[in-house]
Amino acid sequence: MSSTTNNTNFKHVSYLWDNAEAEKLAGDEVGLLIYRSNLLGADLRLTNYGGGNTSCKVMANDPLTGNQTNVMWVKGSGGDLGTLKKSGLAALYVDRLESLKLRYRGMAYEDEMVELFNHCIFDLASKAPSIDTPLHGFLPFAHIDHLHPDAAIAIAAAKDGKQITKDLFGGTIGWVEWQKPGFDLGLQLKQCLDENPGIRGIMLGSHGLFTWGNTAYESYLNTLNVVEICAQYLEDNFGKKGAIFGGAKIDALDKENRIKQAVALAPILRGFCSSKTQMIGHFTDDVRVLEFINSNDLSRLAPLGTSCPDHFLRTKISPLVLDLKPTDDLSNVTAIKEKLAPAFEAYRKMYLDYYETCKHPNSPAVRDTNPVIILFPGVGMFSFSKDKQTARVAAEFYTNAINVMKGAEAVSEYTSLPRQEAFNIEYWLLEEAKLQRMPKAKPLSGKIAMITGSAGGIGKAIAKKFVEEGAVVLINDNDATRLQSATAEFKNLFGVDASASALLDVTSDSDISAAFDAASLAFGGIDIVVNCAGLSISKPIEEHTDKDWDLLYDVLVKGQFKVTQAGVAVMRKQALGGDILNIVSKNALVSGPNNAGYGSAKAAQLHLSRLNAAELGGDKIRVNVVNPDAVISDSKIWESGWAEGRAKAYGITVAELPNFYAKRTLLNQIILPEDIANACFVFVGGLLNKSTGNVLNVDGGVAMAFVR
Repeated sequence: MSSTTNNTNFKHVSYLWDNAEAEKLAGDEVGLLIYRSNLLGADLRLTNYGGGNTSCKVMANDPLTGNQTNVMWVKGSGGDLGTLKKSGLAALYVDRLESLKLRYRGMAYEDEMVELFNHCIFDLASKAPSIDTPLHGFLPFAHIDHLHPDAAIAIAAAKDGKQITKDLFGGTIGWVEWQKPGFDLGLQLKQCLDENPGIRGIMLGSHGLFTWGNTAYESYLNTLNVVEICAQYLEDNFGKKGAIFGGAKIDALDKENRIKQAVALAPILRGFCSSKTQMIGHFTDDVRVLEFINSNDLSRLAPLGTSCPDHFLRTKISPLVLDLKPTDDLSNVTAIKEKLAPAFEAYRKMYLDYYETCKHPNSPAVRDTNPVIILFPGVGMFSFSKDKQTARVAAEFYTNAINVMKGAEAVSEYTSLPRQEAFNIEYWLLEEAKLQRMPKAKPLSGKIAMITGSAGGIGKAIAKKFVEEGAVVLINDNDATRLQSATAEFKNLFGVDASASALLDVTSDSDISAAFDAASLAFGGIDIVVNCAGLSISKPIEEHTDKDWDLLYDVLVKGQFKVTQAGVAVMRKQALGGDILNIVSKNALVSGPNNAGYGSAKAAQLHLSRLNAAELGGDKIRVNVVNPDAVISDSKIWESGWAEGRAKAYGITVAELPNFYAKRTLLNQIILPEDIANACFVFVGGLLNKSTGNVLNVDGGVAMAFVR
């Protein structure tokens, strides 16, 4: 085995360097650092979301002396290489970092060194330095990459990874045994370099890879080449020891049935995982996941846990493997819960025992004992965390861990970190301090909402408000074009994790079922249902047709009932309570001309809400009503002839309607979709959790519509 020369033709990683783009940054080493970092972060085979760090060292004018001084720019605490900007870098004096060696008192005093990093800061506006700062600072190279490539970690986590590294790279990659990141590890990297001059990188046992270069491009190319060699070596060895993961123990269901089972089980799992904090879910049936969870080696490898700190910090020490057959009937919710409850109790006990066995006198309090990763053989992998992004990233990290186990098993034997070492990372006081600095959770964090008709008007305003307050939402509409536009708008405003979408006609049972399935698959279930879809028909009694009447009652009354019915079924699976909000109308209470069908349907919606509230209290499901009036902005109602009908009824023009409606209110106010959204948030934001069966008027004050 031997290393190969540098090249730009890669099979296992993506070569993304654009000379034209790099040329624009010529002379700007920090700019080139950011450019290189973004390229590395764009390839998940090189590093995980939020994982790894990069650096460069440049000469700059010292603002205190005016003399040239060596400054290191390095990714600061937190952040992600793929989206890194200059504001995410820490800038430190290299000579001051070097001087900290005189203050270092040994491994027992590692944490005190982090505070001293602040005395080395060159740019006071830069990011706080991370624990990995000395790992870059003590190496003399102008550009350094520290990444967590699956292919490299597979070798680093192999039982004889040190010898494999030596043989594979002909001694040009050094080796440092596992140690928690920190000051001493930085010293060990420098010692490894001193003892092996001329090496091109260092493998960190069970952890990751350090590579470097004299320029940004040299470092980038060196990194790709080292990872390519590792990946090719693994590929060449797959199958030599026998079937991957010991071969298949069971067969996966076909795609359609995997999704069906995932949809059925997700709310139940979410309920168990939310026993302490409301969680959001994610599901994947990626082929790499299926290969692992269907294998003979699952029972041996899964309990070992992961090796790389970046992996288990997000996935917990090990997953929960469900003792279910992929073809089990999941429709009997009570029976499935009874079967799963002991498994969750056993997992919580295992995690608590792990904490009690490994804790130190000053360890932070035990965190949530529920699993993050749940494996369902034959079906796929679920992950649950505080928000969708964190749940999705946890799944990505466990997939990385699967890749590591696969590679390590192919060339040797996979080894995970000892439990004590893992605990020392997970409950590290510095890690706890980072968690404590996280922004406070928003009121709707951990909540999943579906607002019918949310591609425009009141529905879209409610959906936006809920996302802004921390929820995830299922955008839906019966208009495909409008839904596509709204979906793109939400992705642009809030990112890829805040929303999912589904076509939904509330008069269609199959659409309703599919929409709730989409919410369960995307997020794990449902917490808030807002019945907002509607239409209006304003005609004198003699002009009203059976078709008009049936349409109004099918959409407003039956649609509200059917959507509520389906939502309650999911909420009961979770056993977490929930909220049903019905957007009704002032017209439910006020009699007016040319309004027999619409007004009576609204009255039925209002009383149906009361009936549902009376029935669902035992499930901790609250049912409340918001009564708007004359919300004209972005409403499809006003495209259907309703405006002309109401204008005719009042003897005015359509253009005069907004002011007409405003002037008849006590507050003389025009009502906007955002006003209704705010009212909905009042009900679900946490301050009215003991209120149900209520009506909140948002109509500017129409005395005739007062409930009492």
